[in-house]
Amino acid sequence: MEEEEEAIGFLDKVLEDEDVFVLEEGDLGTPTSPDSGSPFLLAVKVEAGKGLEMRKLVLSGFLASEEIYINQLEALLLPMKPLKATATTSQPVLTIQQIETIFYKIQDIYEIHKEFYDNLCPKVQQWDSQVTLGHLFQKLASQLGVYKAFVDNYKIALETAEKCSQSNNQFQKISEELKVKAPKDSKDSHTSITMEALLYKPIDRVTRSTLVLHDLLKHTPVDHPDYPLLQDALRISQNFLSSINEDIDPRRTAVTTPKGETRQLVKDGFLVEMAESSRKLRHVFLFTDVLLCAKLKKTSVGKHQQYDCKWYIPLADLVFPSPEESEPSPQVHPFPDHELEDMKMKISALKSEIQKERANKGQSRAIERLKKKMFENEFLLLLNSPTIPFRIHNRNGKSYLFLLSSDYERSEWREAIQKLQKKDLQAFVLSSVELQVLTGSCFKLRTVHNIPVTSNKDDDEAPGLYGFLHVIVHSAKGFKQSANLYCTLEVDSFGYFVSKAKTRVFRDTTEPQWNEEFEIELEGSQSLRILCYEKCYDKTKVNKDNNEIVDKIMGKGQIQLDPQTVQTKNWHMDVIEMNGIKVEFSMKFTSRDMSLKRTPSKKQTGVFGVKISVVTKRERSKVPYIVRQCVEEVEKRGIEEIGIYRISGVATDIQALKAVFDANNKDVLVMLSDMDINAIAGTLKLYFRELPEPLLTDRLYPAFMEGIALSDPAAKENCMMHLLRTLPDPNLITFLFLLEHLKRVAEKEPINKMSLHNLATVFGPTLLRPSEVESKGHLTSASDIWSHDVMAQVQVLLYYLQHPPISFAELKRNTLYFSTDV
Repeated sequence: MEEEEEAIGFLDKVLEDEDVFVLEEGDLGTPTSPDSGSPFLLAVKVEAGKGLEMRKLVLSGFLASEEIYINQLEALLLPMKPLKATATTSQPVLTIQQIETIFYKIQDIYEIHKEFYDNLCPKVQQWDSQVTLGHLFQKLASQLGVYKAFVDNYKIALETAEKCSQSNNQFQKISEELKVKAPKDSKDSHTSITMEALLYKPIDRVTRSTLVLHDLLKHTPVDHPDYPLLQDALRISQNFLSSINEDIDPRRTAVTTPKGETRQLVKDGFLVEMAESSRKLRHVFLFTDVLLCAKLKKTSVGKHQQYDCKWYIPLADLVFPSPEESEPSPQVHPFPDHELEDMKMKISALKSEIQKERANKGQSRAIERLKKKMFENEFLLLLNSPTIPFRIHNRNGKSYLFLLSSDYERSEWREAIQKLQKKDLQAFVLSSVELQVLTGSCFKLRTVHNIPVTSNKDDDEAPGLYGFLHVIVHSAKGFKQSANLYCTLEVDSFGYFVSKAKTRVFRDTTEPQWNEEFEIELEGSQSLRILCYEKCYDKTKVNKDNNEIVDKIMGKGQIQLDPQTVQTKNWHMDVIEMNGIKVEFSMKFTSRDMSLKRTPSKKQTGVFGVKISVVTKRERSKVPYIVRQCVEEVEKRGIEEIGIYRISGVATDIQALKAVFDANNKDVLVMLSDMDINAIAGTLKLYFRELPEPLLTDRLYPAFMEGIALSDPAAKENCMMHLLRTLPDPNLITFLFLLEHLKRVAEKEPINKMSLHNLATVFGPTLLRPSEVESKGHLTSASDIWSHDVMAQVQVLLYYLQHPPISFAELKRNTLYFSTDV
């Protein structure tokens, strides 16, 4: 019960924020009935009684929703008798005909379901695996004709109710607040609901028994006496549904559009909206003529989940403000990087714990508890990571701002809306009834059911790739006219996409030939996206939401990273087609454990792959020449470059620089001054990655891992400073030199978007990689690599970056201050 309370507590807590989206049925890998309420709760119930059958779980959920449905029908019938009584007096509220139109067939539907419930309830409560109840569903299905009559009359019932409300104050008061009795085990005695909403319930309910029949059949043995009866009931229900599909299926006729055409759902998905200066997760639905922004209502256990409409804009009134027209919005403060990194760290650690529990055949309750924690952190990461503004405006009023994680999504939504706007659309206002029906249809229609977090994925789904993807962007064809063109590469990471690389701008051409190679780090990635842009040099086109010039997307495409195709030693060539443009590229993949291997250089006269002490001794320098020159160049002209050290440089440029440094060529300074700054940053990273052992040494690696895990700040300080002092002098001096450089880069974070945390993420695993022996002991699988060691490596570098300046002389002088034993 403790876990059950915990689970419910979390849901209550997050739903108080009025916008946290509840998990859907089956999200935790447990089959649930459509009305079974909280998946956390269900998961707990399943584990609490291993002997319980899935049939009973499906039926218990259905029974709970059936009780709510009967209470709703009762509430609808309650005003019918007094209304009929006044109809024959001198002061009638409604005429007999109006009453019969509005409440048509409600009494019959109530009696059918009350009888069904009364018969089903004892069978579920006194459960026996051989109990038969197929005949109850068969009877329920055979009475669906009453629903046919209700559906045929539904539209006129609504119109009549609305007209009567407008003309009669008494009826308006009655219809605005009907009291629905709460379920037996609920703390509340009743809830208030409008008559319009209650009249929609039978429409909503008509597909419910069909869905439950599907679930029941799935968990009923073929030789069980119920099986043929349930099959028959399902057949009757499906035939009934298809016969009245056009009347009740909201996918076809949620509400007709003002022009009389059927309204269809075109696209939906989860977006983060900036509302009242805070981030809210919304489910956005794009219909053929309207954009609707919704959130999931807080519902009690057993209640069918529904959406609440936050706002809608008819597409005829929707405009995208151009950058220069958009009003400056309240400043969107990006979430602190260190908090995002902390969330990633927690998620990764929880993933590892879940894997360990599974490997040790651990308790399922423990696994569910870990999954719940993982969902909480993933949800927060999803909510707080997007920063790309997507603003839409209602020409008659308000603007709305979404934040997306990728330009790709922004472009997809914009294109889908603009395509629909090419049709002859009319402006309109939805009545409360139409809005109710449209919002009610969203739950059944949605194509994106779950929040895009990994804890929603099935356990047997591919975990994605961890390691390095090498991509060469060759060329592109299909442009109608000359333009200044470049490409960006994005990969998915922790449920959202991040931009990882950018080609140079190929000027004034219809056939750009980039031939640039990039190395992209993957963190459980499953997809690669390529976007092709036309560079804009017009300074007036600045987006006021993020102060960046908006370039035009010419095309975009996405491919799945299939481990079999990618994980070969050879390059794999491919083409992405996008809006008539073809981009040619090649890729190959190196797993993280392969990339951990450091191979010493065979060429001792070079600098790459040669011990740092050998290089500094040969050069008679304290810091290797290559490190000093690259740092100087970055500080001279790259310190304000967006994503410096994060955006990959062109691999061929990096290799050319590597060759020049290795040959001690005098032309190196000329070459550096002409080279793209990301290639210089990439050369510095490559130098540290190719050292025969990491800068912070193999020997001290386990001690760094232990030191960073200490809780007491004084003990941690003592240990971490002692470890630096223990490093060989060339390593220590070079490390302190690099540290001060990275701090200077982070000072320009408002411009270059590179915080200390970003820089620690880039450099930490390079400076602290474990040796092969160590990696075998520590890193057992791809996700373990990401989980424990990589995150700890980032934390070690971050500790030193956040520390007040560390002086080599001071460090050496304070020897007595530190313990001598690590």
